[in-house]
Order: sequence, then C-alpha cells, then structure tokens
Amino acid sequence: MNRTITLNRNLINFGLPLGLLAVLIFLMKSSFIEGNDTLSLAVTADLLLTVPLVYFLLIRKTRIPKTTVVPMMVLGLLIGSYFLPKESQTYLELFKSWALPVIEISVLTFVIIKVRKTIITYKKLKGATPDFYDTLKNVCSEIVPAKSVALLVATEVAVIYYGFIDWKRKEIGSNEFTYHKDSGTPALLGGFIMVIGVEAIAVHFLLAKWSLALAWVLTALSLYTAIQVLGFARSLSKRPISIGTGALLLRYGIMNETRISYSDIETVELSKKELEKDELTRTLSPLGENESHNVIIRLKRENTLTGIYGFRKEYKVLGLHVDKPGDFQEKLENVIRQSV
Repeated sequence: MNRTITLNRNLINFGLPLGLLAVLIFLMKSSFIEGNDTLSLAVTADLLLTVPLVYFLLIRKTRIPKTTVVPMMVLGLLIGSYFLPKESQTYLELFKSWALPVIEISVLTFVIIKVRKTIITYKKLKGATPDFYDTLKNVCSEIVPAKSVALLVATEVAVIYYGFIDWKRKEIGSNEFTYHKDSGTPALLGGFIMVIGVEAIAVHFLLAKWSLALAWVLTALSLYTAIQVLGFARSLSKRPISIGTGALLLRYGIMNETRISYSDIETVELSKKELEKDELTRTLSPLGENESHNVIIRLKRENTLTGIYGFRKEYKVLGLHVDKPGDFQEKLENVIRQSV
C-alpha cells in the first residue's frame, strides 16, 4: 500500500513538471510565438522559473533532494535552446550568460562546503579524517539521485578541488603508502599539460584564419582538458593506498580505485615482470603498461576496479606501483595473517 502511494506521489512529482514542459514545447512549435517578444519572455520564464518552482513545491516535503531543482532548470534551458526559435532566444541567452554561471558556482560552493562539514563531523566523531573524494561521492549521491550523474558531478568537483583548492600537504599515516614519488606519472601528466598548452596556442592562431568561433571552441576544450589532467595529477598525492580496517584500499588518484577484503587476497608479490595478458589482469594505473609496477596482487575471486566516472572493470590479478614496496608487502601480509 505504502509502495503504491509512493509510486503515485512520484508520478505526480515528476509527471506534472514534465507535462508543463510538454505544453511549453507545443507552444514553442506553434506559430503564435514567432515575432511575439512578450510571449517569448513568458515561455522563457516558465521554462527557467515556473516549472522548477512547481517541481520544488511538489518535492519540498519529500525525500527527493531539493537540489534536483537545478537539473530541472537545466532541462528547461536545454528544451528552450532546442525548441525556441533562434530569434526568440534573447532572454534565454541572457540567462546563459549571467544567471547560469552564478548557479554553477553556487552549486559547486554548496557541494564543497557540505563535504567539508561532513569531513569535520566525521573527524570529531571518529578521530580520523576521511578521504575527500569518497565523502564527495556520498554527498553527491544524496544531492543527485541518479548514480551515474552523481559520479559525474563528483569527478568534476574533485578535479577543481584537487587542482586549485587543496594545496595543503597530505600527511601520510602509518597504514598509508604513496605511489607517486618514484613514479614517472606526475612528470608525464605535467608534460602532457605543457603539450596541450603549446598545441592549443598554435592551433588557435591557425584556425582563427578560417573560423574564429571554431578556434575559441577548440581552445576552450584544450583548457578544459588541461584542467582535468591537472586535477588528476594532483589527486595522486592526496589519495594514498591504505591498509584499512577489514580491507585494502587501493587508489590511483581519482582515476582508479578498488577495495579488497583481506580474505580475498591470495598472494602479494614483489615483481616487475610483465603481467599476463588476459581479461582479468589489470593495472591500478589507467596508463596500463606505460607505467611500471613493482607489486602484483593475486586474488582468490574476481573483484572490481572502479575508474573515472564510475566505469568498472573486473580483475583477479592487479599490478601496481608502491614507493616502498617492501614495507607495503610486509605490513599487508601481517594484517592478512592477523585477519585469518
């Protein structure tokens, strides 16, 4: 009975705003809106304000996150951009230019503040500092119901956070191990950023002779890529490998991670030999064979390696690089013996 009521309630919560959007689409495709500036303003206001407001009033007393009003507003923006005639998009363009950046910055600020508050609360209760990216994913899951979208948002926020905000040196605990100091990956990623910068400038001036708009689009994409790579590179030093309580947490910045129960570990081998080429043999580094490994972990059963934006790969053998492989092996094997 309760399930039926919840289903009907959700049908109203989402069905009514979508119904309003359908009516607005019908109106935008009609001839009434052509050359009618007042109607264009009214439709734009309905798409960006009225529909999100109706949605908010419907969900305000439910468990649906209030922040989902923003995606509803973005949906209205996308619908308006597609269905509203170009000559009637004056107010829509004003919203894109002035209001949308403010909303994006506000959402980013809200997420980071909430994550930091969660971390502070956790630290007071548990006496330990949780991983920022793990906390961020949990917070985004609360804000955005769709898991795939939540991971996308979490990754984008993490890139900005690690790349531009978190410049404090990470204190490495006794149960944590770094993997970036003796690895060539930071230098490789740094070189990649430089290549992107040089190439972007050269391509920009070359394309500007034919199309200035295309030149700026490609330059913006290059800048976005460079920011992504910077965030990935800086996250390496912020997310060490951790021999935790009950499980081994293997991380490679925000690019790859996996959690392995100690009971699932068969062997921990110090080796730089080439890995077998099969579907269940992976490397912790997304660079694969382009980055050397010095530790090979073999499991009794398959496990999951989670990559950027939540992409998953199964494995039973995992190669990884650790700055102090001997200490890592010794401590891990001691913990495994104690957990048996």
